[in-house]
Amino acid sequence: MDNTGTSCDMKEYPDTDVQKNRVLTLEEWQEKWMDHRIGFHKEQGHALLKKHLDTFLKGKSGLRVFFPLCGKAVEMKWFADRGHSVVGVEVSELAIREFFTEQNLSYSEEPIMEIPGAKVFKSSSGNISLYCCNLFDLPRTNIGKFDRIWDRGALVAINPCDRQRYADIMLSLVRKGFQYFLCVVSYDPTKHSGPPFYVPDAEVKRLFGSVCNSQYLEKVDIFEEQYKSWGIDSLVEKLYLLTEK
Repeated sequence: MDNTGTSCDMKEYPDTDVQKNRVLTLEEWQEKWMDHRIGFHKEQGHALLKKHLDTFLKGKSGLRVFFPLCGKAVEMKWFADRGHSVVGVEVSELAIREFFTEQNLSYSEEPIMEIPGAKVFKSSSGNISLYCCNLFDLPRTNIGKFDRIWDRGALVAINPCDRQRYADIMLSLVRKGFQYFLCVVSYDPTKHSGPPFYVPDAEVKRLFGSVCNSQYLEKVDIFEEQYKSWGIDSLVEKLYLLTEK
């Protein structure tokens, strides 16, 4: 994978395998939403996406944008308001309903016939569709291909043992000329078990390098007092742009 742009000149931690057997169930994620333990949600949207939005969109209109593990990300409304078509997948029905309610959007819901028990929620305007199901069941639906993927809080939340399967699904969903924004976090994984999980540069290359070029755009220190409870003293977020080779 070619690394154009700024080099990833920050510390990489060697103990990458320490989290490899860590597993969270879908039920545990649903409980986080039920208990409102959603510190990962950004009510004002994500600063790095705002800053690099022009790079992401490249002046194009009418794009199909995919949000894996979308939660109630406010950025979905941003893109819909700009005339793009948004599709997300999220295991928590509560998160999806809260998104539509908080964004003052009317919506309908219908079952996903290919996935028993799953539903799709669609805005009345028709340009936001949120699938409530396990992301790994998504290939069973006719969801189509995407021009853009905004992956923030997704790869870093996937159980490490499932990352390759996840990356393969993401890459199966992109169409020619895609732009894939990937946000990962860096901290000492021996001090915090995750999630979010530590994803080093080498792992990004391993997962996406056979298909994608990578441009490292920026790193931001996002450490706050609350993260001391994790046992860490440093937390950095990194943004990559993945494009087809």
